[in-house]
Amino acid sequence: MGRPRSFDEAAALDAVAAEFRVHGFADTSTEQLCEAAGVRRSSLYNAFISKDELFVRALERYVATYREARTKLLTDDQLSGGERLRILMEGVVEEERAAREQGHAAGCMVVHSLMAPDLRERDERVTRILDRDLRDHVGLLEEAIQAGRLDGSIRADADPQEGALLVMALISGLRVTAQAGVEPGLLRQVSLNGLRSLLS
Repeated sequence: MGRPRSFDEAAALDAVAAEFRVHGFADTSTEQLCEAAGVRRSSLYNAFISKDELFVRALERYVATYREARTKLLTDDQLSGGERLRILMEGVVEEERAAREQGHAAGCMVVHSLMAPDLRERDERVTRILDRDLRDHVGLLEEAIQAGRLDGSIRADADPQEGALLVMALISGLRVTAQAGVEPGLLRQVSLNGLRSLLS
């Protein structure tokens, strides 16, 4: 039997991604996923077969959504390279602030997935998604850092690859420390301090 005509696959994926990004794969129950998507278990699994398949599809959509937003920001030639990095970090802090008001951290599907190596072993698609996201993210950050070196907003001796990895480490660290309950004001200060080694 086919899925109901009213089933909105994109909305369901966004809803379950919001659960996975906070709790990770292992700690997100089927009941949580069904409640988040607003559908019965049968409807969810008619559409996605299994929790594993649902996770892969949600991860694909999550990564694609963030890639689009990152690309738009980090290639915006109306902004200096340094401004692009500051706005990126401020966006992470703002997500965590908004999530904290709802009683939890924002989380990140990519960070959770990277911290759970068994997920990569379960399905090679997860490995491909994460590896491509890492390459894309590093490439975009390198481009922004290179632009900042040229416009003077980033130190001329800053190595683009090292700088890109630093920014990624800062973002991952902010996500993890937010899960531990660190408040947004302190997260913002940490992010600014971390960027100082790159900015002119």
